[in-house]
Amino acid sequence: MAKSPEEMMESMIQNMPEKTGKSLDEWLKIAEKAKVEKHGQLVSHLKSEHGMTHGFANLVAHTYFQQGQAPSAGGDLVSQQYAGEKAVLKPVYDALIDHIRRFGNDVEISPKKTYVSLRRNKQFAIVQPSTKSRVDVGINLKGVPPTDRLETSGSFNQMVSHRVRLSSKEEVDNQLVGWLKQAYDAS
Repeated sequence: MAKSPEEMMESMIQNMPEKTGKSLDEWLKIAEKAKVEKHGQLVSHLKSEHGMTHGFANLVAHTYFQQGQAPSAGGDLVSQQYAGEKAVLKPVYDALIDHIRRFGNDVEISPKKTYVSLRRNKQFAIVQPSTKSRVDVGINLKGVPPTDRLETSGSFNQMVSHRVRLSSKEEVDNQLVGWLKQAYDAS
């Protein structure tokens, strides 16, 4: 039976250490050091400088840019969002992204100027450092009644149905991850 594209990609990731000598995570660190801004530039770099085959180089480049790790022409948008007084909130963002990446290889982490969009087939959540002491997580959970913690998005952002306010990484708990996973599954 033919494998789905997701199954083929997972197989390549599993075989990567044997075929290339490094895991995907190790290759992503190498990609970061390359400091290139475009997918094709990274593929060329990995092929010419590291002897990777096109398939593996393409997979590394795709994963690298999909995860929002790549530098942009305007600099690293996530670093800019968590600069200055908001730097204390970066651990909250990091904890959220760590959990969200475990949902599947199809999660797209797309930094914008003031927030990070989390997408699958469509946007299922956003992460925004709204003040120097709070990160707002907007979640698309249409039809789910609000609670004290899972409030309606109101004027926060019209692209999501609910909002959760966070002030520490400890608030990135199973309940919040469950809501995010529910939105991911529905997207």
